[in-house]
Amino acid sequence: MNAAIIMGILFFVLLISGLPISFATGLAAMVYILLTPNIPAILIPQRMFVTVDSFALMAIPLFILAGELMNSGGITRKIVDFSSKLVGHITGGLAHISILACMIFAGMCGSCTAAGVSVGSMMIPALKKENYDVDFSAAVIASAAVLGPVIPPSIIMVVYASLTGTSVAKLFLGGIAPGIIIGMLLMFTAYRISKKRGYQAKLARRCSLKEIMVSFRKSLAALLLPIVIIGGILSGMFTATEAGAIGVAYAGAVGFLSGEIHISDVKRILLNAAKSSTNILFLMGTGAVFGWILTSLQIPQMMTRLLIGISSQPQILMLIIIAFVLFLGCFLADAAIVPVLAPLLFPVIQQVGIDPVAFGVILCTTAVVGNITPPVGGLLFVISGVGNVSVTKTARAVLPFLAVIVCVLVACGIFPQIVTTIPNLLMR
Repeated sequence: MNAAIIMGILFFVLLISGLPISFATGLAAMVYILLTPNIPAILIPQRMFVTVDSFALMAIPLFILAGELMNSGGITRKIVDFSSKLVGHITGGLAHISILACMIFAGMCGSCTAAGVSVGSMMIPALKKENYDVDFSAAVIASAAVLGPVIPPSIIMVVYASLTGTSVAKLFLGGIAPGIIIGMLLMFTAYRISKKRGYQAKLARRCSLKEIMVSFRKSLAALLLPIVIIGGILSGMFTATEAGAIGVAYAGAVGFLSGEIHISDVKRILLNAAKSSTNILFLMGTGAVFGWILTSLQIPQMMTRLLIGISSQPQILMLIIIAFVLFLGCFLADAAIVPVLAPLLFPVIQQVGIDPVAFGVILCTTAVVGNITPPVGGLLFVISGVGNVSVTKTARAVLPFLAVIVCVLVACGIFPQIVTTIPNLLMR
């Protein structure tokens, strides 16, 4: 018990010091094992290796690599052009284009940072040129980029699935409805703010069907990727990991054939993908050791008794979990929250009858929202850097959009059918 107390104190001290969460969990777990008799130190590399030595987790580096290839392959520009033809005529048109482009891009890379940087680097200068307030511009991109891990495919959902044994395909399908609802409400919020501030539409008129179809044909290669991935998984033609490999091949072929990617770009693309993949997989490895210790201390059982002692009503428990994860999101990244909380909370939701798919989608989405909540919100810093605006101003401007996302999460917690209807209809 003394070793456990030391581990807990050390973990929080390291976390507060600004050390990456993967090192905080790994060092705290190592100290516990070294202080506890009869637990060999070899357990640390064993647990780390066993955790990441998984065919399912190979999907993570593959989806990340596919996203890097799309970033370099000119796909973002085609998506923005197509989005402009669809919603550019609405008041605040550039804001709507940004949101729709993030939604489409999210369906291809599964990463909020990739979606935010790709769309933001192109749209924020355009928004500035049309006299949109720079903090509003950054807030629109940051809040819409959150859809990256919600709309399938999703890297963080693959992590959750590997930890709990939940179907990846069902999780991907479960993210569709919340993702679309959040996207539509973000556009509505942007419209109301644009109306109030006098932002104009980008296009003077609604584009004709012919103009939309021409833009659609130009961006067809990009738009087909999420359809290929999701369709292949649902049809049973390939697994999520194989879908990631197909995504890499597809994105690479599009980039090379279009002339946007050259041989000289390959090294940079591979290095970027390797760095991002290593961060996630190393965190999962150290988190597995930390989780094993918590399980040996019966922390999951204690948490189950505590939460059920508060209420055994599934909806109330989901709201408590949402509030708790939102709080954690103010300090931790989504890649840190899900590996730690999923194994702890999964026995709780099973005992009270909460659908694992609904729980997984809500947990992953809520954890991702932490990217736009201060003080640690990663997307706030990234997009503020892209837009050359202070993080404080972006954080203040993002509040109306954050409120909308939280409302959707609460609705999903009370009515899990929002998440589960599509998976149940398509996968019986």
